[in-house]
This record gives sequence, structure tokens and C-alpha cells, in this order.
Amino acid sequence: MTAPDAGRGIGNGEGTGSLFEQGLPLDSFRILHVSTGNVCRSPITERLTRHALAERLGDPLWGGVIVESAGTWGHEGAPMEANAETVLADFGADASGFTGRELLDEHVIRADLVLTATRDHRAQVISMGHSAGLRTFTLKEFTRLVKAIDPATLPPLEDGMVARARALVRAAAALRGWLLAPTAEADEVYDPYGAPLTFFRSIGDEINEALDPVVTALTGVPART
Repeated sequence: MTAPDAGRGIGNGEGTGSLFEQGLPLDSFRILHVSTGNVCRSPITERLTRHALAERLGDPLWGGVIVESAGTWGHEGAPMEANAETVLADFGADASGFTGRELLDEHVIRADLVLTATRDHRAQVISMGHSAGLRTFTLKEFTRLVKAIDPATLPPLEDGMVARARALVRAAAALRGWLLAPTAEADEVYDPYGAPLTFFRSIGDEINEALDPVVTALTGVPART
């Protein structure tokens, strides 16, 4: 199996000097968003995460955080759904240059945090092995756990975003058995594929709301009001 394209979904790293080796940060934290086709939910989540990091940090490297996505039945090479692009435009996020890809072992191996759209996706990622269980969550599950973590218990931002992000994942994994979802559906982001734009926008709002506390915890910077 071949390694995934280093430039896919993370920027090309041009002009960044010695921090990058073959297009990747030497010390990095990789977030992988997973859905089914990698043309609706996970692209929206990927690009909204990148947009939020850029807005809060003002840093094109996002402190060494790499954000990408894939699909369990990914439409390899396919463009993002047009309605998904519209949703991203609503938030001022960049949809350009996106191409879908199928989830591979390499993606899971390299990921420090895997955030899935549904519990079924989470189960599929974990079934691939690679000790993925402690670093794989549904997006909404991870949000619920992150909101229960005291930011003061995380490494200070002066230690870098990578150290802080790794500590956040460990803390969330430790809480997983204690903070259960109120309902099974509470951890799901439903598939808008083939649905009208109004439903896509409602899914975009759900994803954006779920991402906000996660990005705040990672960066220590709240969303602009």
C-alpha cells in the first residue's frame, strides 16, 4: 500500500522552511475526519476545522496540526458535493482543491485523532486495528468529552499545540466510560447526501457547533462573537 498524498487536505507547505520534510511538519498532530463517501460530511468537517484554526491562530501552519479526511466507502478522486461547497461558503471556509479518497490503513496509522460522523464509522475505523480505539471518537462524542475537561489540566499553550492536542485526546479517552451519550442518536451526524440544501445547511450548523469547543480546547482561543 502506498502512503497518502502529503498535500491532500493539509496545504502544500511551500515557503515554510525547515519545519517541513517532504511537505509534512516534523512535529505534528494529525486529525482525520471520516464519513462514508468523503464528499459531504467529512469534507465539511475537515474544511470547517481548518477554517476555525486559521481564524483563531492566524497561523498557516496551525501550530503543527494537520487536518484531513477520508471515507469508508470513499469516492476516490471525486469532487465535494455542490451543496457541501455552498455550506462551506456560508461559513467563509475554503472548499477549493478538495478530492475525495477512500480510507486506508495508512490514514489511520498516521492519525493522532480520528473523528467520525457516526458510531458505525467509528466501529469501522477501530476494526482496522492499529491501536485506533483510544484515539477514535465520533465528532459529537469527542465534543461532549472535551467540554467536561478543565483546560487548566492541559499543557499550557507555550508548550505547543501538539503537546496540548495529545493531552486532550488522552483526557477524552479517560472520560469515555464515564460520560455516556443521553441517547444513541446524540453522537450521530446524519448523511445529507442527495438531500436539499436546507438539510445540508442544518448538518453544517451541527458540525460547526460540535467543532467549536474542540477548536477552543486545542487553541485556547474562543470563537469570535
